[in-house]
Amino acid sequence: MFSKIRKFFGPKKLSEGNKIVVNCEKLETRVALLEHGSLEEYTVERCNDENIVGSIFKGIVRNIEPGLNAMFVDIGLEKNAFLHFWDAIPEALDSGLEEIQRGGGKQNQGGGSAGGNKRKGKGKGGKGKGGRIQSKDIPNLYPVGSEVLVQVTKGPIGTKGPRITTNISLPGRYMVLMPRNDQLGISRKIEDPKERARLRKIMGEKLTVPDKMGVILRTVSAGQKVRYFVRDLAILLDEWDEVEEEAANCKAPACVFREPDLIERTVRDFLTDEIDEVLCDDEDASNRMKELIGVISRRSKKRIQYFPTQVPIFEKLGIQRQIDDAFYRQVWLPSGGYLVIDETEAMIAVDVNTGRAKSQDKMILQTNIEAAEEVARQLRLRNIGGLIVVDFIDMRARRDQMAVYKVMRERLRADKAKTQALQISQLGLMEMTRQRLHESLNITVNEPCHYCQGRGMVKSAESMSVELQRRLNGVLARNEGAQNELIVIVHPDVMERLRTHDGELFVELERRHNSRLTFRSDASYYREQVVIADAKTQKEIRD
Repeated sequence: MFSKIRKFFGPKKLSEGNKIVVNCEKLETRVALLEHGSLEEYTVERCNDENIVGSIFKGIVRNIEPGLNAMFVDIGLEKNAFLHFWDAIPEALDSGLEEIQRGGGKQNQGGGSAGGNKRKGKGKGGKGKGGRIQSKDIPNLYPVGSEVLVQVTKGPIGTKGPRITTNISLPGRYMVLMPRNDQLGISRKIEDPKERARLRKIMGEKLTVPDKMGVILRTVSAGQKVRYFVRDLAILLDEWDEVEEEAANCKAPACVFREPDLIERTVRDFLTDEIDEVLCDDEDASNRMKELIGVISRRSKKRIQYFPTQVPIFEKLGIQRQIDDAFYRQVWLPSGGYLVIDETEAMIAVDVNTGRAKSQDKMILQTNIEAAEEVARQLRLRNIGGLIVVDFIDMRARRDQMAVYKVMRERLRADKAKTQALQISQLGLMEMTRQRLHESLNITVNEPCHYCQGRGMVKSAESMSVELQRRLNGVLARNEGAQNELIVIVHPDVMERLRTHDGELFVELERRHNSRLTFRSDASYYREQVVIADAKTQKEIRD
């Protein structure tokens, strides 16, 4: 009864709860994650894009670079993949995971020494002391020409090829299977001690994890029943069997496991208990999502709603405006301050300014707190990563700096990418890192402007007038003695400058070189575009 009433009146208000909105079109699929009406994450996948992060390949080692402590592996792509020696060693659990002993006991705090599976197969030989593989052993384990099973951890970015690892992991709904690492772990984002104890017991006593394989329970596993874990593990083990069978039967280089598309990844990674509703404008995609989630939780199927609309769903729900704002260099804050975000290949620079806010200690603290919240949001929304430096407004009191730092740490906890933030330095700077797996949203959707060549600025009309005088002087000087007749075509802004300010300078240029100049404007030109042509032959004169 209530569900019928709800369908009649439509979905809940956008400002209520957490929602996922899916827009399916011919050329691309878009997914937006909303938290109380605010756009927090936005993902685009186009039909001609190939997302290889998470995919598993059977590759061939092409060359080893001891100076880089790395090797390059042919996985069948245009550029060879980069495999660092440390990524070819059995991996220890990071600090965000608690390692569990087989049998349910707590072993250590994560990040300890790597036990792991000692690899078998072609091209693998000696080990370091104590039977553990060390970086110096890698060239002998994987000589040039040997085959190796690897997983892509970072896609091609700019001129760099993909980055890979031999520490393969298969993510499921509630857990991650590590078929080549025998460690067990639980996400530290699950903070309740009783829940952690329950999961520890389930991990040690209820789950039958094969020898030399490991499992990590994800944050979403909190509060879930044992049968969900058993089902999830069975699905992942079947998946790994298929990977091994494919790898055994195919010839390298080849892809043996393809990371699922955006729809399936959304169901797997984002459709958690914290999500109140999923709205999708495509009926087939809605049904597919229900089938995928139904394997794990039939109750969750009710949260997926088909939302037919003539108007594009992102415009209908007011999401498109927030997406457009994500590409602006300047982002306004509620208090009147603003952020300036500059993205370079090496790092991201964020400048916090007071703007319309009054420069008082309380207002400065408020502006910086708002900035910390917005920076954490913008990192997720724009999918930018690498090294990030935030220049906060100077604060005198150390307690104010720590308050801003705590807000930043708290907001970063919601980020699925690995992040690390340092305390604010004496210069008012906060240094951060964020895991970068793909190109940023800006680079994915946009391309450098062919007018300004990515500078983000164009020369002023005055600068163009100066350059034009210099260029004409050079052209006329090369043909000194002849009566030159030239046609000069410029942008209307430049023409206005020549007409109102610099006309006498060009008349003097004509007299000096005994030439005739005819100026024309063309609105289709961009500011820095200038064409100089011979009036008789109509041929363009190039420097």
